[in-house]
Amino acid sequence: MIDLHCHLLPGIDDGPKEINESIQMAKIAVKDGIKVIACTPHIYQGAYNNDAQTIQKAMHAFQKVLDREHIKLELTFGADTHLHPNLIEEIEKGRVPTLHNSRYLLIEFNHHIASPFYEDYTKKMIAHGLVPIITHPERLDYIDHFYPTVTRLIKAGAWTQITASSLTGRFGSKAKKFAMKFLVEGKIAILATDAHSVKHRPPILSEGLKVAEFILGKEEANRLILERPQAILDNLDTHQVIPVPFLREAAISSEKLWRYLRKIQFDLI
Repeated sequence: MIDLHCHLLPGIDDGPKEINESIQMAKIAVKDGIKVIACTPHIYQGAYNNDAQTIQKAMHAFQKVLDREHIKLELTFGADTHLHPNLIEEIEKGRVPTLHNSRYLLIEFNHHIASPFYEDYTKKMIAHGLVPIITHPERLDYIDHFYPTVTRLIKAGAWTQITASSLTGRFGSKAKKFAMKFLVEGKIAILATDAHSVKHRPPILSEGLKVAEFILGKEEANRLILERPQAILDNLDTHQVIPVPFLREAAISSEKLWRYLRKIQFDLI
């Protein structure tokens, strides 16, 4: 499996503070079956003033530690980037990293307050040739009325990343409800851990993957944790990647959707 959203680097944001916890997180990830992790610390002006250079330097230093400890985990880099009006320019100047230097990048919206700016600017990024990946939309406080906006952005060319543990209820019933809704309606591009710690937010993908396999089947679930993440690392054009079921001709029918909903006993609509 490939995890493209993880706060693994020590002392750089609100992830692990000490390197020993980062090492323990890496061991958990390997045990879970994760082979590649993108180190994606926050870039949030005024709070976490990371940039591409500091992130890559920290990533390379930690890879040396993992190699020394014989922990078989391959690291790459990116950032959990809060959306702001100068983001495109910051990317072009090399200050904000994309995932593995690809056209793909993680973008994070404010958790508590929605803005029309999000839709407009995300579409601007797409027009610029980038593929913004909206991180954990199921966990937004306002997702109940923002869901149609995310759907429009998916149609426009954005990707979505759901936190694997949202599907198992770690972030509460509302996040689980909307994570399931995204999943059942075939709107998730990738799953990731968004791990921050050993105990409370560990780097475990397998539990969410089991839910995805139950709902979508193994083939589509595999695309969430391997096929599309690998396409990102290979910097493939989106037209070279099998789109989410929502955008395919064989999209999940309403009848099949309701059958799944009854199966999982969730009132999602």
